[in-house]
Amino acid sequence: MTVNNKKTSKTVASKASKVLTDPNSSKTAKKLAGSALAQKGTSKQTGADMEDLASKVLKSSKYSDDTKELAGSVLSQSNKKR
Repeated sequence: MTVNNKKTSKTVASKASKVLTDPNSSKTAKKLAGSALAQKGTSKQTGADMEDLASKVLKSSKYSDDTKELAGSVLSQSNKKR
């Protein structure tokens, strides 16, 4: 299996942390934030379900720029073979 060595940056991790502690953040944003933080400083890769969610977020106009940034980060850390 090809391993993707990308990790969540400090900037994205900080945004993800804020999303998780904000009671007004959407469920989708919190899922992406949790995934991004889980990949901070580890070799974990994004699962297929999160890849699908992140892809849908990036294609939609209803999500904020911050949520799209989290989606982009999560998607960039996906398995290269998928």
